[in-house]
Amino acid sequence: MKTGQAAEDWLCADESQVSSHYLVHEDGRIIQMVRELDRAWHAGKSYWQGERDLNSLSVGIEIVNRGHELGYEDFPDKQIDAVIRLCRGIIGRHRIVAHRVLAHSDISTGRKVDPGEKFPWGVLAGQGIGHYVPPAPIEGGRFLSEGDMGQPVEALQAMLSLLGYEAPITGIYEAATKRDVKAFQLHFRPEKIDGIADFSTIETLHRLLKNLKKPMA
Repeated sequence: MKTGQAAEDWLCADESQVSSHYLVHEDGRIIQMVRELDRAWHAGKSYWQGERDLNSLSVGIEIVNRGHELGYEDFPDKQIDAVIRLCRGIIGRHRIVAHRVLAHSDISTGRKVDPGEKFPWGVLAGQGIGHYVPPAPIEGGRFLSEGDMGQPVEALQAMLSLLGYEAPITGIYEAATKRDVKAFQLHFRPEKIDGIADFSTIETLHRLLKNLKKPMA
């Protein structure tokens, strides 16, 4: 949306058929729009770790930004500080583990791209929020891309699936695999988002899986 107020108005409008639990403005103001224990309609068609109705088991946060179509901007420090405070409270109240702090682009791959490559996941991780490892450096070497087939593609798809993406394991680098790789890059390796599984992408994915912690009881 062009402005935070426009976003807030739209989330409150009956005809929008969308809602979120919280909206965080650029100046750090946090607006609670739905009670955390009530359902909000922010995820839409979604998937993560076998779950397909993420609206029913998530707390949704919208972060004001003009977005990719209207002039995607850096997130102001005040806004990120507010997001950190908000997330810490939510995580504490609901005992949310790190790998369940997600982007809309993770759970609705190919359909949503927010919060996007400029969102500072590393800063949040430094405050104990989210599953994160420093991305492996981009360098030359072997890569996998659309049209490739075989065991290496199957292994990539299996790793994406283990992390949480839907990622059908077919052994064929199809459009769905490219879509999931781009979603992974948006969150975990944002320096280059092209849907190609280069060394940096695969190594970052491997490190995340190695550090993956089991959910709390």
